[in-house]
Amino acid sequence: MAMGYARVRSIGLVGLEGHAVTVEAYVAPGLPSVTLSGLPDASLNEARDRVRAAVVNAGQEWPNRRITVNLLPADLPKRGPGFDLAIAVVILAAAGRFTLRALGGAALIGELGLDGQVRPVRGVLPMAAAAARAEIRRLVVPIDNAAEARLVPHVEVRGVASLAQLIEFLVAGVTLPKPATAADAEPEDAGPDLSDVVGQERGRFALEIAAAGRHHLALLGPPGAGKTLLAQRLPSILPPLSDQAALEVTALHSIAGLLPAAPRLIRRPPFQAPHHTATAAALVGGGSNGVVRPGAISLAHHGVLFIDEAPEMKPHVLNSLRQPLEEGFVIIARAQGSTKFPARVQLVLAANPCPCGVGDQVACTCPPVVRRRYLGRLAGPLLDRIDLQVTLAPVTPAALAGPIDPPESSASVLQRVIAARAAAAARWSGQAFEVNAEAPGSLLRSPPFRLPGRVTAALTRDLERGTLSARGFDRVLRVAWTIADLAGRTVPTKSDVDEAVQLRLGGVP
Repeated sequence: MAMGYARVRSIGLVGLEGHAVTVEAYVAPGLPSVTLSGLPDASLNEARDRVRAAVVNAGQEWPNRRITVNLLPADLPKRGPGFDLAIAVVILAAAGRFTLRALGGAALIGELGLDGQVRPVRGVLPMAAAAARAEIRRLVVPIDNAAEARLVPHVEVRGVASLAQLIEFLVAGVTLPKPATAADAEPEDAGPDLSDVVGQERGRFALEIAAAGRHHLALLGPPGAGKTLLAQRLPSILPPLSDQAALEVTALHSIAGLLPAAPRLIRRPPFQAPHHTATAAALVGGGSNGVVRPGAISLAHHGVLFIDEAPEMKPHVLNSLRQPLEEGFVIIARAQGSTKFPARVQLVLAANPCPCGVGDQVACTCPPVVRRRYLGRLAGPLLDRIDLQVTLAPVTPAALAGPIDPPESSASVLQRVIAARAAAAARWSGQAFEVNAEAPGSLLRSPPFRLPGRVTAALTRDLERGTLSARGFDRVLRVAWTIADLAGRTVPTKSDVDEAVQLRLGGVP
């Protein structure tokens, strides 16, 4: 540390991407002032006043000199109040109040209150992950964020409750508390079980295929047919998230401020069900003043996005899903720059057959043109991206009276799903994907995966008639491979392809 100059490390966050940031300060003789540079946003520019009040209330004298604070790299946007703690410490160190030797290269993260308390910030988990990638092995974070940061392995975490506590550590070596080990081993709520669904064998079969191949699903049927019931139980038959996927999902929930007080890695695939009145910003993400938050589609990353009453949603909002479904991510552009959030989801749409919802051709009061217009709100290009389109019939009284054999539970179905996914992963070994829904059509139409003409005869006829698009042709092939995987077959048969065609066309109005 040179006389009048000091620097510490911190972590900046742009979307889900964390970056190592160097916070440096120079204290020089001159008229008292504080200059902040390095592309700070509005909340960071206000740090000058917050930091000054916090330093005074922590029992330190504010250096009445010309203070310049710079955040490197200068071309990276710096957002939020998470740099407050680093700015306060580096200013005092540059003024000669203490050295930074005790930090041992640790990065500082935290917002300061005017009373000198260190407040929690959003997004500490992806910040800690970014620190690990930048080979920063020590972190000092707000005490309320310490358990969250501890979820990232190979990073030593210390929590502070106030600026005064951190100064005591730097001056006198008073030990900072170490957070308790995160309760990652505690079981998560299993959620709704598939054994609750009775009388919908076709819907259950489609749900199992969707889980095994990670296919998108559309459910069409009258109220009470079980569309919502099935969709809510899809996560219960999805395999638990891998370590990397769990870290991504938990990081997104951290940015959104949705982690519980005792955070742990989210191992269960998430389920998001935005209301049909949701805006495009709520669905795909957005924000103002440079603060961009993930939307429902990103919060459902590696899980399920369920949209009930889909025709009631505004068409432009629903169509905003088309690009994320293809690309697996969302890019939100603002004047200050663009932010990228992952959004690899399984989409489940549910729709009544008409506005009145009766569905019975005799009892329905809707004219044919109204029925066509209602389902026409689901744009063709969006439906073309849905692998499984299933029409559900009303549940029969006999099914509700109670079947002789109880419905199969989610745990039993999950075992078949895991086996099918393992078969697909082995088949696609060496590729950039592991599930059938992501297999490129060019690969499925080329040896050794090209199916014989006698197997795909019905599929080819539908393509020639215009019933299926070229995209639909490829999606039927993907579903056929998933059906074969569930049945334990190494190659789809003609019946598998025909079944996939019916599941593709069964819900088309």
